[in-house]
Amino acid sequence: MASMVGRLLLSAASLLLLLLLAPLAAATDVDYCKKGADYPVTVSGIEIFPYPIARGMPATFNISASTGDEISEGKLIIDVKYFGFHVHQETHDLCQETLCPVSTGDFVLSHQQTLPSFTPPGSYTLTMKLTGEQGKQLTCIVFDFSIGFASVADS
Repeated sequence: MASMVGRLLLSAASLLLLLLLAPLAAATDVDYCKKGADYPVTVSGIEIFPYPIARGMPATFNISASTGDEISEGKLIIDVKYFGFHVHQETHDLCQETLCPVSTGDFVLSHQQTLPSFTPPGSYTLTMKLTGEQGKQLTCIVFDFSIGFASVADS
C-alpha cells in the first residue's frame, strides 16, 4: 500500500513538473491581408512568447518568413485592434528587427514589445505590413493574440 501511494505521488510530481516546464510560447495562425495576393515576402508562421502575453512584461513576436529577393531597407508597420477598434499603431525600421540586408531565402523578424500594465486583457488582432524601397509593399499579414488577466502589478 505504501509503495502504491509513493508511485502515485511520484506520478503527480512528474506531471506537475512537466506542466511547469512546458514552454509558454504559442504558434499562431496567420492570414494574408489580401487573399491570393502574390507578396514578395511569404510568412510561414509566428511564435509569441510568453503566451498569453502578460501586461507590463516584455513579449516577443518571432515571425518566420522567406523572400526571393534581397531586401536592403524597409519599414514594419504594426496596427492593433481590440474588439475591432483601432487602439495602437507603430512603425519600425526593418533593419532593427532583423539583420540587413535580408538575403534571399528564410529569415526571422523578431519584435519585442512591453505592453503597459493598464492594457485591457482579451483578444486582439494585429495587422503587420512590411514595406521595402520606395514604400513597395512586401507582405501584409493579420493574426490574433491574447493578453492575459495577470500583469506585473498583479504579481
